[in-house]
Amino acid sequence: MPQATVHLLRHGEVYNPDGILYGRLPEFHLSERGREMAKMLAEHFAARVAQGANIVHLVSSPLTRAQETALPTSQALDLQIHTEPRIIEAENHFEGLKASISEFIKPKHWFEYRNPLRPSWGESYQDQVTRMRAAVEDARLKAIELGGDGAEAILVSHQLPIYATRLSAEGRRLWHDPRKRECTLTSLTSLVFDDGKVARVEYSEPAAVLLPGAARTPGA
Repeated sequence: MPQATVHLLRHGEVYNPDGILYGRLPEFHLSERGREMAKMLAEHFAARVAQGANIVHLVSSPLTRAQETALPTSQALDLQIHTEPRIIEAENHFEGLKASISEFIKPKHWFEYRNPLRPSWGESYQDQVTRMRAAVEDARLKAIELGGDGAEAILVSHQLPIYATRLSAEGRRLWHDPRKRECTLTSLTSLVFDDGKVARVEYSEPAAVLLPGAARTPGA
């Protein structure tokens, strides 16, 4: 069975001066730094293609910040952006609220913490993995259809769904400390498939030079 790689690309920095946990809310656009991150990722992918990489399929979450992150890569590689709702941000009870400890510890939210292993305040980790893995599998098959052995696809998604998918692919437990996620803005979590199964997971930060000073809104 042909080999293939599916890159899970987290979107770039979002313009969010009020520190809102924006979740699935519409019209949260990339910041100036976020746009630079997206351009840097496009340059990264273009350089890889120039060196022989066979990147043939580009998919994005429907949310604005993901679509804007995908656009420079679409232009650089002459690939259409296919919108995929299964790779959208996780549902979250706190969506639209200011991302602050003082807000999260208010008594009206206490019931949401009843089961942190699921987690009870939003879409379960397992549900995220299920939809993400289905979208990844479709992208893997589409990449092979378009490019044959060694083809690659890019899926522009969001931190928690990407990280939960990585944990699942590596056979690790899904519950974790959100502060310790290895999934920075515009990072790549690459699932390398061999014989239809994940052979290994690779992680990289092509826009690492732009990370110092970037927003660190939890779950963004």
